[in-house]
Amino acid sequence: MNTPQQVTTAFQWPIRVYYEDTDAGGVVYHAAYLRFMERARTEWLRAFGLEQDQIRDEWGLLFVVRQLAIHFVQPARFNEELRVTVAVAHTKAASLEFEQTVLRANGGVCCQARVNIACVNAQSLRPQRIPSAFLDAWSTRIDG
Repeated sequence: MNTPQQVTTAFQWPIRVYYEDTDAGGVVYHAAYLRFMERARTEWLRAFGLEQDQIRDEWGLLFVVRQLAIHFVQPARFNEELRVTVAVAHTKAASLEFEQTVLRANGGVCCQARVNIACVNAQSLRPQRIPSAFLDAWSTRIDG
């Protein structure tokens, strides 16, 4: 089984707003921000050397959104370059709470969210402890 690698720098992921992400007025549709955040969390995992299918196949685990709260500050528009941040705010035995922000290239905030992710058994979908190898690597990131 592969174990996560340590990553110690703040994590950000670039996003370009495509036409498909917008409404008829060229403004990013509210649900598109959730996709942007999901992509950034996936890339955050990759930064640790982990793939979602690897976590499922080798560890028998899935990470699923359990709860989220989002605050829309200022809309993004078609063709803008954005950055999505990922920070672990809190960990529990079977869940992680992320703080995520979607920013314009100039630093202006488009939206902020708090996303609670549960760790579940891939077969039963019941809560499962997050492996200590993951928590150790992620806590280095949080503290480092």
